[in-house]
Amino acid sequence: MEMKMNLITLFLLLALAFISSSSATDVSFDGRAIIINGERRVLLSGSIHYPRSTPEMWPDLIQKAKDGGLDAIETYVFWDVHEPRRREYNFEESYDLIRFIKTVQEVGLYVVLRIGPYVCAEWNYGGFPVWLHQMPGIQLRTDNEIFKNEMENFTTLIVNMLKQEKLLAPQGGPIIITQIENEYGNAQGPYGEPGKRYLQWCAKMAESLNVGIPWIMCQQADAPQPMINTCNGYYCDSFKPNSPNSPKMWTENWTGWFKAWGGRDPHRPAEDVAYSVARFFQEGGTFQNYYMYHGGTNFGRTAGGPFITTSYDYDAPLDEYGNLRQPKWGHLKQLHAVLKFMEKVLTHGDVTTTDFGNGAKATIYTTTDGNSGCFISNTNTSVDATVNFQGNNYLVPAWSVSILPDCKQEVYNTAKVTTQTSLMVKKPNQAEDEPSQLTWTWRPERLRESLVGLGSFASTGLLEQISTTRDSSDYLWYMTRVVMNENEPDWSKEMILRVNTTGHILHAFFNGKHVGSQYAANGIYKFVLEAPVTIRPGNNYITLLSVTVGLTNYGPFFDLIPAGIVGGPVQLIGNGNVTKDLSSNKWTYKIGLAGEEKELYSENSPLASKWYSDQLPIYRVMSWYQTTFKAALGEEPVVVDLQRMGKGNAWVNGHSIGRYWVANQTAPSDGCNECDYRGPWSPSHCANGCDQPTQRWYHVPRSFLKADQNTLTLFEEFGGNPTEVNFQTITVGTACASVYEGRTLELSCQGSHTISHIEFASYGDAQGTCGSFQKGTCEADNTLALVQQACVGQKSCSIDVSEDVLGPNKCSNTPSKLVVQAVC
Repeated sequence: MEMKMNLITLFLLLALAFISSSSATDVSFDGRAIIINGERRVLLSGSIHYPRSTPEMWPDLIQKAKDGGLDAIETYVFWDVHEPRRREYNFEESYDLIRFIKTVQEVGLYVVLRIGPYVCAEWNYGGFPVWLHQMPGIQLRTDNEIFKNEMENFTTLIVNMLKQEKLLAPQGGPIIITQIENEYGNAQGPYGEPGKRYLQWCAKMAESLNVGIPWIMCQQADAPQPMINTCNGYYCDSFKPNSPNSPKMWTENWTGWFKAWGGRDPHRPAEDVAYSVARFFQEGGTFQNYYMYHGGTNFGRTAGGPFITTSYDYDAPLDEYGNLRQPKWGHLKQLHAVLKFMEKVLTHGDVTTTDFGNGAKATIYTTTDGNSGCFISNTNTSVDATVNFQGNNYLVPAWSVSILPDCKQEVYNTAKVTTQTSLMVKKPNQAEDEPSQLTWTWRPERLRESLVGLGSFASTGLLEQISTTRDSSDYLWYMTRVVMNENEPDWSKEMILRVNTTGHILHAFFNGKHVGSQYAANGIYKFVLEAPVTIRPGNNYITLLSVTVGLTNYGPFFDLIPAGIVGGPVQLIGNGNVTKDLSSNKWTYKIGLAGEEKELYSENSPLASKWYSDQLPIYRVMSWYQTTFKAALGEEPVVVDLQRMGKGNAWVNGHSIGRYWVANQTAPSDGCNECDYRGPWSPSHCANGCDQPTQRWYHVPRSFLKADQNTLTLFEEFGGNPTEVNFQTITVGTACASVYEGRTLELSCQGSHTISHIEFASYGDAQGTCGSFQKGTCEADNTLALVQQACVGQKSCSIDVSEDVLGPNKCSNTPSKLVVQAVC
């Protein structure tokens, strides 16, 4: 019996060992590709940052990424939110890194984990916790023992968590690649020799953690082996890794760009993104990641910059709210399918090229078993190319790539968009019994102590803001008192208060009155505020509120860039330019707002019942507003329209939805909304949203909402009018497609919505774009009726574009296409 039990135990142990080993994933690399379980792979990845969405959004976002043809999700690890205070950790709710990785695994995708722990990412302070800045003797991102100890401690913490949860590929987990540091090569030079030593230390420290998968260093031409150096940018086709044993990897293909307060909406056309991807794989790339695939929202005070908006939409294939951005999402999905079909020839084939001149080139991949795949590119920015390739003619538009998986038939061209274009609309909140206008209560921000110089602590001279607040608040009060005597030579009744500041925004009060506000402009975060003031004999009180709008996140020594009124000078200028310098006065300080301290945005605030309901003030500085509302019906994303507000912060049911700054208008500009995808793209090219608020709508995740009554709280800094604030939902309003003969036209609405009617349908040579189509010179007779029959009342429909289905159209000299515009 004992021997029998031992045999059973041995069998079970062997079975468990087999299960464990069979679930493990072996990840390595050579000079051609990442190798997974012995097979070279073409890998398509997309960045989704877990804190820029919510856990409730993660499954849908990741599933849409998979549906779009991705293999992996890439994310940073955000040190500042995980270790907000030294050795105190937070991995809850939207910061639950482990839950996010497991969600990716459940959907069936890999993970590329960029531990950093410096991330840049347009994130506050580059993802570093500000307490690092306070440690005596520390220097960040260089050969400094204090910093290296903290960095190693956090990196080790993360790796140990991953190992404990068995999330690394050799353990059967989804993580196939890890990154240490981030774009250090872009900033390394000024750090000199200590920077070079730090780089070597990073590589050795990372290797010592024994993760069993490749480590990468992006933008690091001198990355020590076996680190893989990778490319970031709009185009990486010409990039070459620093070792013949490293594959050509693109960790950030910028699908658009971030938006700054006062800036326009960057838009990168689908044709150009697809062109950049196709060129990269034509030139030997085998791993490519979209930055971003879903940008999301900078909730709370996480936006960096300074002056980066709350929206981090990034013109990504999935928009800020998680909707498909069409045609970008669909056009790239089609490209991904073609590239995956060609995986074997791209990772094993010998490469030859044929140069046709004037920017046209063919690249042929051929394997030893005779299979081949081809790219024909045209890098000319204005002239289309007709290429005779292997006995056939191909029309390749300017700035495009045609892909021929069998080197005979073109199945995809980056400039020929056949997928749906969706025009999104915002619809009013239609919750039951929701009034047409919200009812508001209000409270003033308590200023009386600050206006007479009563603060928390005092110091001689003007302090630097970040070191003083430790970034616990955007707000720091500077307060002083000056005694003026009518008999003094520098006495004037009317004087000018002049404040030199490196802060981002400044509000000035003199003897209890608001005398001026000003903010930095043109990307220069240093300005001078001047305001006329009336002097009285005796005590005069100067109160200055300095405001930060996100801390610097990029560049060498970015952590040393000051904020606030540090050093000043602060002066009173009298008649004849007589100057009284107050910079060396005794200054009193207070960190944050009284309303922040009392948590006025929380239902548990001690002042929750002490709001005023009468005489609602509008355009009043330093005011708090609050209202209740019902959650919008349905499942579409919810936004709040803050169209008449100024600047401040917003909370829904105690959740911060970020900073708002509706009063910051974008400048009018020639060429706004005009776009030609041909030629190298930059954020100023194809931008839109001119001469309007930088950001008017703010995302309210469904998970922030309650089924019954919800509370919106606003702190208004500049002065605004809350009476026009309202909630709306976002969905597909119009769906369009233009598809040439021989292909299939597909249209769909969002969620449960169906196609209500067809605004335009033509099978022939119609012209124009979605929202402004026009009939051409020839078309089939019954196109509209046929499309109505196929599509109206349906969530989605598809139509084969051919005369057999649509009838003859008498377009003898031009290629025929079906053009449809539908309303959801």
